[in-house]
Amino acid sequence: MNNDRPLADRIALVTGASRGIGRAAALGLAEAGAHVIATARTQGGLEALDDEIFAATGAHATLVPLDIRNGDGVDQLGGQIFVRWGRLDILVSAAGDLGQLTPTAHLEPRTFERAVAVNLTANFRLIRALEPLLRKSDAGRAVFLTTGVAREPRPFFSAYGASKAGLDNLVSAWADELAHTSVRTVLLSPGPMRTRMRAAAFPGEDASTLPAPEALVPDLIDLVRGDREPPAYFRFGASS
Repeated sequence: MNNDRPLADRIALVTGASRGIGRAAALGLAEAGAHVIATARTQGGLEALDDEIFAATGAHATLVPLDIRNGDGVDQLGGQIFVRWGRLDILVSAAGDLGQLTPTAHLEPRTFERAVAVNLTANFRLIRALEPLLRKSDAGRAVFLTTGVAREPRPFFSAYGASKAGLDNLVSAWADELAHTSVRTVLLSPGPMRTRMRAAAFPGEDASTLPAPEALVPDLIDLVRGDREPPAYFRFGASS
């Protein structure tokens, strides 16, 4: 295996790819040799990402403008991947929704429902649409971004924490179902990072003290390599 391009010839789908951790992941996977299928709601953000990928690698990504809450759109994406490539080697589910930081009883129903739709239901739809494609890979890898709040609840974060706790349960159950296949799942907790979501959650924080999303990329590459057995749960920056 080429250590400079450990993901050569792999097909990778990244959601939430227009900014933050998703953007860094898409660029990092492409630089490691993967062909990236990038999804996000904003066409302009995807095009800017593609410009970066082309400048770094000389190759283009496949851009799919998509609101991840659109389950029918997710199903169609799975069908398009099958027709074009016949398999999927890597999924990085980075799209997320913070909800609103407020007492639980003050949450607007539509705010709670949006957090659940993005953080939980959309990932169920991705699993449903993409499992057959990941099984076609010789070493399918599916990485889902989670949060410490899912396991250690924090006041005012109930919409975000509850939806991510549901994600943890969903992915863990799915992992057990895949135990006798070549597909492996990872719940990746990035911790505090210099992202727009973090700034919204902690507006008074000095963002310059936080790692940039790009700092996560080397660990992400290791997690999705087909020649290694990844952990079921990985917390960035945790001591070994």
